[in-house]
Amino acid sequence: MRTSFKLNGSQVHVEVEDNETLLETLRERLETPSPKGACTQGVCGLCTVLINGQPIKSCLVLTGELEGDEVITLEGLERDELMKVIKESFVSNNGFQCGFCTSAFLLRSYSLLRNVRPKNRDEIRAGLAGVLCRCTGYKSIVDSVEEAASKVKGDNE
Repeated sequence: MRTSFKLNGSQVHVEVEDNETLLETLRERLETPSPKGACTQGVCGLCTVLINGQPIKSCLVLTGELEGDEVITLEGLERDELMKVIKESFVSNNGFQCGFCTSAFLLRSYSLLRNVRPKNRDEIRAGLAGVLCRCTGYKSIVDSVEEAASKVKGDNE
């Protein structure tokens, strides 16, 4: 099956199997390393990407269903100013340890700060729900997003 969609701002045309997930396509065919394959059942959230602006677990999406959609991975936000603020906050708050879940948390944080503007730590936790970390205990991740939110407050309001 042939499908096309926009990946990180560029149109891609790819031949995929009928049952091929977006995670498989990104990692194996399009050499996009940031979405991680861990559980492949939608439980861990480490495969999170943005599809049409929304955080989605790419292991649960068939690539053939994406015709005409826009997919953004962490690589696609490399020069984005909001993402720069988020990354700086993750570094200053040690919002990562092993780094395996970091790209998913960065994308979730980006979506949260771009679309919702959390008012408190509970809203941050709710916005990050669906991504599991086995190293940090989440406090430093929430601290990171809280700091980033304070730095971008006022933008887009």
